[in-house]
Amino acid sequence: MGLLFNRRKSILDAGLLKGAVDNHSHILYGLDDGVKKQESSLSILHFLEEEGVSEVWFTPHVMEDVPNTTEGIKARFEELKSVYFGNLKLHLAAEYMIDVLFEERLAQRDLLEHGPDTVLVETSAVAPPINFWEVLDAMLKAGYRPLIAHPERYRYMDKDDYRRLHDMGCLLQMNLPSIVGFYGDSARARALDLLDSGWYSMVGSDCHRFRAIQTQYQAKELKKETIRKLEPLMAGLQDD
Repeated sequence: MGLLFNRRKSILDAGLLKGAVDNHSHILYGLDDGVKKQESSLSILHFLEEEGVSEVWFTPHVMEDVPNTTEGIKARFEELKSVYFGNLKLHLAAEYMIDVLFEERLAQRDLLEHGPDTVLVETSAVAPPINFWEVLDAMLKAGYRPLIAHPERYRYMDKDDYRRLHDMGCLLQMNLPSIVGFYGDSARARALDLLDSGWYSMVGSDCHRFRAIQTQYQAKELKKETIRKLEPLMAGLQDD
């Protein structure tokens, strides 16, 4: 058992961050439950750049309990860009909880897109909104493609739900910490299954803290075949 464990690699050891795009993070400081101070944001960006990451998406929470405005998020983004002098390509979007506030913003078309006509959305880990599928349909009819954040963490979903999301044209984004067991064995098993099915389109760190991302990326949990399947996802959008 010890020999088998020693054959496993970490995200860093496997070189998966070289040229990678981090599609989901809470690095933009002072907006949600993520990074609190500008210095911490800069430290994380420096770490990611040193490890070879090429692009980072800032995706602060927007929900009824954290009602960040589009204007406020954009202003903070400009503040950070004014003091960041590294080589990472920085992008701005948001992670929208599917709730009443999101439906209002959707109706107003007041959304920060994750790429053209694509919007990053999430739900509770334990239960979907009552009108979950209806909201996704409304997004598609409005010309937005739903990008589902960390679907492997949704304990209420089964394989048929994931297949339905994939077949209706939603994109699925894996949290890299899921694949190393950070959210527990169930989330890791779901992540591996979705990876094997080829249903993920991109990955993200979902980084909230510097120390946490360092620990997650150093965990020696990845088998060779998992690394091989992750490699094409790391550089950005994979879409069939």
